[in-house]
Amino acid sequence: MNRFFKPLYGLLLGGTLLGSYGCTNYLDEVNRSNFSQNSYFTSASQAQSAVDGLYASLRMFTADNGYGERPWVTLELINGHATTLGQSFFNSQFINQTADAANPPFRTIWQSSYNAIGSANLAIQRIPAISMDEALKKNLLGQAYFMRAFFYYHLVRLYGDVPLILDPIDASSTQLYPTRSPQADVYALIVNDLKQAEQAGLPTTDQTGRVSTGAVKSLLSSVYLTMAGYPLQKTENYALAAAKAKEVIDLNVYPLFTSYDYLHDNAHKNQGELILQAQYSSAIATNSISAQIIPYFARVSVYGDEYGSLIPTEGFYKTYESGDLRAQERQFYFTSYPSITDTTRTVQFGVHALYKYFHKESALNRNVNSDQNWTLLRMPEVMLIYAEASNEANGPTAAAYAQINAIRSRAKLPALTGLTKDQFREAIWKERYHELAYENKAYFDTQRTRKVYDVRNNRMVDAIGFTNESGTTFTEKYLLWGLPQYEINNNRALTQNTGW
Repeated sequence: MNRFFKPLYGLLLGGTLLGSYGCTNYLDEVNRSNFSQNSYFTSASQAQSAVDGLYASLRMFTADNGYGERPWVTLELINGHATTLGQSFFNSQFINQTADAANPPFRTIWQSSYNAIGSANLAIQRIPAISMDEALKKNLLGQAYFMRAFFYYHLVRLYGDVPLILDPIDASSTQLYPTRSPQADVYALIVNDLKQAEQAGLPTTDQTGRVSTGAVKSLLSSVYLTMAGYPLQKTENYALAAAKAKEVIDLNVYPLFTSYDYLHDNAHKNQGELILQAQYSSAIATNSISAQIIPYFARVSVYGDEYGSLIPTEGFYKTYESGDLRAQERQFYFTSYPSITDTTRTVQFGVHALYKYFHKESALNRNVNSDQNWTLLRMPEVMLIYAEASNEANGPTAAAYAQINAIRSRAKLPALTGLTKDQFREAIWKERYHELAYENKAYFDTQRTRKVYDVRNNRMVDAIGFTNESGTTFTEKYLLWGLPQYEINNNRALTQNTGW
């Protein structure tokens, strides 16, 4: 039987995101033998536990798909601005665009997303009937609506038309073997869910890792920007994207960090410009993000493996402007580090590895697990959404310049001024590449703009038919992922994307 959703008793339910609410941790084992969809949602604490359990699925991007293979790595390798120094067969397939629909990341994202959506559907259906504090009920439903929108947003961008399921599924459901729904319908659901979350009384910002009103508005601005581009091309949404991004800017609660180190240390998790992150904690949930970005067995950390899974291309690194702070040693990148076995010796990498994700707390201490958070939304993205969307709607404005120039000022770069609409658009796209480098934004930008970064000539060009610095020619097939072959095999109502 094709399992789009695990039943409620098959999911980990418990008290908290990472143990900060209540006494039970949602990763702890619980007795599921007496759980059912009808009997579980009877109290406020059960409603809280059900919603808290949704947050674990945000970790799907760092899920282990094999040696050196993670979905977040896959998303970067497809765009051609990274190589892999490890021994991963699947990673090489994504660089060369020779993958097939059986590749592990396709199934990981699909199943993780639909499991989360199934749990959100249960929460949205069952929580309203619970006798509990109405403000808390509204808050929990807002979080559930956000989560459903978040996961559908990733599904519709990665796979195109996808099954649109809004009710809980069980063995007797007519939607057990669903068909694909048009992308426009999926986006309509996403927008509606986020509007529901906007009105849920969530806190403006949240430093515990929960969804906030700022996170809702930030994601909605991204959704509107994507809808304005390909494939929907609802260009009226540029104005909506700009307006929603401005609402986040006007909140004035997400200040840019004064140091890039704060993007990947433990002390600044969920603070400053970090709007929403997937949560990790040493004793509860860990990851290998830091080990993935260290060149293959460089021996500069205490990690058992240094994978070299994702190494920026030198071609991309060289596109940073002269004097850009982000390109200087141990800002976004690093080329050397002291040997972990001989601190008097410095290991030269021969490449610009991604210091942006180097987690010193765990890399240099065997007693600390790797638990840096994975960033999903941060303020520079919202600022650049505003700049791009307002430029498309009204051309370059002082307000749009102010947002991109604030990012450039932190990077010690001169302010932009006096550009035409077309020049400003390209400048914003490049700034997205440089500021949001390797944060899983570039591939989605390629999808919605149909443009890629020609790093040899420092310009944006049509994606289809372009040969990148890795020697791979981008094909139309890779504007979408293949539906997981496992799902196709088990649900004859599903059709495959072209070329897969």
